[in-house]
Amino acid sequence: MDFLLDRFASSPDRVAFIDDDREFTYGELAGAVARSRERIEREGIRRGDVVVTVGDYSPEMFAFMLALVHNGNVLAPLTRESVVERDVVMQIAEAGWFVDFRPELEEIAFEATGRRPENALTRSLTDRGAAGLLLFSSGSTGTPKGILHEWDRMVRKFEQPRKAIVAICFLMLDHFGGINTLLSITSSLGTVVTVRDRTVESICATIERHRVEVLPTTPSFLNLLVRAGAHERFDLSSLQVITYGTEVMPQATLERLAQIFPGVKLQQTYGLSELGVLRSKSRDDGSLWVRIGGAGFATKVVDDILWIKSDYAMLGYLNAPSPFDAEGWFNTEDRVEVDGDWMRILGRVTDLMNIGGQKVYPAEVEDVIIELDNVADVAVYAEQNALIGAIVVARVVTERPEPRGELKKRIRAACAERLAAFKVPAKVVVADEPLYSSRHKKQRRPEAV
Repeated sequence: MDFLLDRFASSPDRVAFIDDDREFTYGELAGAVARSRERIEREGIRRGDVVVTVGDYSPEMFAFMLALVHNGNVLAPLTRESVVERDVVMQIAEAGWFVDFRPELEEIAFEATGRRPENALTRSLTDRGAAGLLLFSSGSTGTPKGILHEWDRMVRKFEQPRKAIVAICFLMLDHFGGINTLLSITSSLGTVVTVRDRTVESICATIERHRVEVLPTTPSFLNLLVRAGAHERFDLSSLQVITYGTEVMPQATLERLAQIFPGVKLQQTYGLSELGVLRSKSRDDGSLWVRIGGAGFATKVVDDILWIKSDYAMLGYLNAPSPFDAEGWFNTEDRVEVDGDWMRILGRVTDLMNIGGQKVYPAEVEDVIIELDNVADVAVYAEQNALIGAIVVARVVTERPEPRGELKKRIRAACAERLAAFKVPAKVVVADEPLYSSRHKKQRRPEAV
């Protein structure tokens, strides 16, 4: 923690944030941390309290987070788009405080519960005055898991500064990738460019206006960018690196990106909330083969499944058994292909569809369909059928109206030419809504969110 504040103080005139076109220097950021520490003391937030915050990226929000860490608190950041409900988070976290950043009212609301943590894992931090970061799984398959990190262990990887960059924080503040991006930029005295609106138009306009160099995002967003032809309407020449992760990238989208941005490095990233974000290197800009690892990480593949050991791993789940084996290895449940030091991530084992006893990854069917004319996006999933068991369903967003019968015929013909018969969609649904969430991650289910 101290190394960050010392680094900020060493370059007070450098721009730390561009927040809604407002420049905020590292000197101002250090001052905001000091004021937040005073506010924390004034409000009565005690060392060891668990504090749930809600808000989006801003220098004031980041300063408050750092002040909580300095105070020895466990920080649990939420956003207004979080899929986990506040009451569930407060209960699992045993939160003593709920702090709401309300930029529209230019105020911060503090709500005390008086609760102190009793969970043994949390107490392993608070009893010795150590700060923590508490994140939550999506909860899409049940109660969300509380993922507890020790702050100092987590940020150790940022002690060595790298090249200062100008980058957008695209992934949400309650996502490990978002926290990782924020710390990566500021620990190297780069500039964080915030965005409130994560549409293609808004992101591209921000890149053009502030000469953004690095865009960390998702394949779903990049597919939208390609399909919208945004590169033709905005000056994106400042971009040097586009990183993508959180889901499988369609090969067709990646190849199109390489054509659109020939001078931009396209880098696949890999990380998990439980382990941290690994160093990664793509084989080339048009390839889904990647080498992952780096200092503090070890990888192995067992029965085609990726396992990782991390020096920056979480302490554990607050409300679930430890997922680590006796030697500290974590089963990612990601199936991979291996070629020497390179691997290609096929998808989560939990994403596999069982079609007539055969295993099918949605992404391999989507890769075929997304290349077709008039297909803007596609999500593939399994649907139970009373007569023949599970069938493959393709939910498609078209660029212009097309009779469903003709669309289904084209999709089935293309899939039959390149895929085994059991992988060919038996049903095609034309979607009226986007197939991705507010986090620009694909939703593979009958109704898109």
